Amino acid sequence: MKLAERFLLDALAYLLCAAACLCFVVLKLVSSPYGRHLSPRSGFRLPARAAWAVQELPSLAVPLFVCAGAAADRLQRWPNSILLAMFLVHYVQRCLIFPFLIRGGKPMPLHLCVLAFMFCTYNGYLQSRYLSQYAVYTDDWVTDPRFLTGFVLWLIGMLINIHSDHILRNLRKPGETEYKIPRGGLFEYISAANYFGEVVEWCGYALASWSIQGGAFALFSFCFLFTRAQHHHQPEKAIRVTRRYSRYAWSAPLLHAVCLLPRAGTCYQHLYHMSVIFLANRKVVP
Repeated sequence: MKLAERFLLDALAYLLCAAACLCFVVLKLVSSPYGRHLSPRSGFRLPARAAWAVQELPSLAVPLFVCAGAAADRLQRWPNSILLAMFLVHYVQRCLIFPFLIRGGKPMPLHLCVLAFMFCTYNGYLQSRYLSQYAVYTDDWVTDPRFLTGFVLWLIGMLINIHSDHILRNLRKPGETEYKIPRGGLFEYISAANYFGEVVEWCGYALASWSIQGGAFALFSFCFLFTRAQHHHQPEKAIRVTRRYSRYAWSAPLLHAVCLLPRAGTCYQHLYHMSVIFLANRKVVP
């Protein structure tokens, strides 16, 4: 029985890897219709706070049920206990804290909430059952460079994720509805700092656990969040380029007038285009 379930957990992990690759391909073509990408044709929707709390709940409830329903012998060892605690701490924040900090979030399509609920149930069982029953670590694993590096990455990633969510919540003043580019923290360097933090977090968890189960979760997180971050980046890139050009818009009429001079030929045309491109790319305007 033990051997059969261990084989099942490995099979579920490999299946999650395959699902991650499929998710990557599909979401490269079609963005997930929630948040800023919400479609008016998305059908029945749930309030943002309720949707986030419900869909993340299995990642917290299933591990607690798994550990309470059977003797979790492996959790008597520090590496197993710490790794499971890393998983649970994230979802305590994600399920019991994050949803109630949301300010006017957009509603979530019901079918996406159901899919997320199913994923969290699947992954919650996979991670908790493996760590509580089958993961074998020596007591000195907590001093292994892989565990220490993974734990540090997990902690840094979680802090980046929480701080980035704080920036996003305070992006607009009460009553404002227009789109704004987030500023501060890692948003100064990347478009989706919150997603980046979560990917770093689960890559650290996978490194610390040094298991196919942890690696499969990190891979799925990367495939899903990377493609969503790309869809986030496109409108921000367009806005940044527009602002970049608008700062030097005063030069366009002058350069265009030069092109209208008598005998203006290809040389003037090239001068016009090269000058506009040069001026537009000198500096990004905040």
